[in-house]
Amino acid sequence: MALTLDVSPDVTALVPGFTHLAIEAHGLLNGPSDEASSALLDDATRRLAVRLDGRAPHEDPHMIAWRAAYTAFGAKPSRTRNSAEALAKRALTDAGLPRINRLVDLYNAISVAHLIPVGGEDLDHIAGKMRLVRATGQESFATLAAGEETVEHPEPGEVIWCDDTGVTCRRWNWRQGPRTRLTEESVNAVFLLESLPPMSRAELEAAGAELVAALEKVSPGVRIIVHPPR
Repeated sequence: MALTLDVSPDVTALVPGFTHLAIEAHGLLNGPSDEASSALLDDATRRLAVRLDGRAPHEDPHMIAWRAAYTAFGAKPSRTRNSAEALAKRALTDAGLPRINRLVDLYNAISVAHLIPVGGEDLDHIAGKMRLVRATGQESFATLAAGEETVEHPEPGEVIWCDDTGVTCRRWNWRQGPRTRLTEESVNAVFLLESLPPMSRAELEAAGAELVAALEKVSPGVRIIVHPPR
């Protein structure tokens, strides 16, 4: 399916300056993590360390802005970190970044290197339009708890990504649901890069361009459509 995406005015009113860039990719070649994807993650960790220069991830100006955004919709950012901060924190531990599959490794590397939330969704499992909205609390979020399938509901006012079936990601970019995640069988995807001031449009576009180049390298012949920042 082709990408249709909408951001609710309620979200932009809550957090002015929010910008996102969407990269639609068709004909991807995924598979298990390999030496190349692992090397990308290692390089991203080195770039992160240079960027932070001894600071903790939450002290970076972009992460400070995301913590303020989480606070604005009622989340506790020190407990439910945005995806970029959570990955950066893990990257700097002895355990390092997880190896999931080639495509997830790739976008996680971009997220860590640029310290920007990046998500990937399987377009073949998206139902209708993707929407970033403030939850009513009635939406369904199918997830896993202790290895068992379960359904949760977001808090009223929580910022969520959803489609016509239900929630695809809770607390903006905190926890993705298994229904739309990228697996080794995924061939069509959308990658979302999300930024707040002080990250500039040029920095956002640079991260997107690096992701496009990496996708083209790992998936020769992939068809990519870049939806400009808005």
